[in-house]
Formats: sequence, structure tokens, C-alpha cells
Amino acid sequence: MGARLPTATNAIKIVAAFLFAAAAISFVVGVSLLYPFPWSDSLWQLNPAAASGLRPIGKPLGAGLMLLGVALAAAVIGLLRHRLWAWYFAVIVFAMNGAGDIVSFSFTRDWLHSGSGIAVAGVFLFVLTRPSVRRNFRRQSARSA
Repeated sequence: MGARLPTATNAIKIVAAFLFAAAAISFVVGVSLLYPFPWSDSLWQLNPAAASGLRPIGKPLGAGLMLLGVALAAAVIGLLRHRLWAWYFAVIVFAMNGAGDIVSFSFTRDWLHSGSGIAVAGVFLFVLTRPSVRRNFRRQSARSA
């Protein structure tokens, strides 16, 4: 008995949940770069390599990450409302994420980190580009126009 793929509606909810988590993380990291608080030091201890790489960039990166968090949150709402623009946005986000992991792998040769990132991005791109999911967005987009 083979594994069954989730329905288009469930697939969209799964993608939206992951994008919501990414939005929250992006926003929290952005806030901690813009407004360092004592509690943010404990968050940075979870990933000291990221802290040493991101903290020197500081406020400009913090503002960008906060904007990214807001954009991802908007995409979550758009996906759940079956908006075609949100589908395009999600596909672009996962494609860029996967491309970034490919570039990272070419420098680090870190199979675990980069390989898992490439695999996750690939799975989400596969899910988003399934014909049933694409049809769902086209159909919903035509109704709302």
C-alpha cells in the first residue's frame, strides 16, 4: 500500500503552516536585530553561528527580516484564501530557498544542512506545482475576479 498525497486543500494548509512558521521566525529575528533585549540573547544562543554572521549587519537586516515576515504572513493569508498571487509568491520563495541551499552547498559541502534544505524546498515545490493544487488556485482566482 503506497503513501497517498494530501488533497489540494490539505497541501495548501501544510504549506501555509510552514510559511507561517517562517514568517514568525523572520519577524522575531528581525525584531531582535533592531531592538536587542535580554531575552533575545538567549534566542541567539540557539544558533551562535547565525548570531556572529547576522548581528554585525544589525538594523538594515532586522528591518528587511521584519518586512519579509510581514510578506510571508500576507502570503499565508493569500494561500488560505486561494489567491493566485500568493501561490506565485510561495513558489518563488521556495525556489529561491532551494537555489540558496544549492549555492550554500557548493561552498560548504554540508550534505546535512544544504541537502535537507534542498529536499524540503523540492518537496514544497512539488506539492505547490501539482496539477490539482494549481487548478484549485486558478479556479478560485477566476471566481474572485
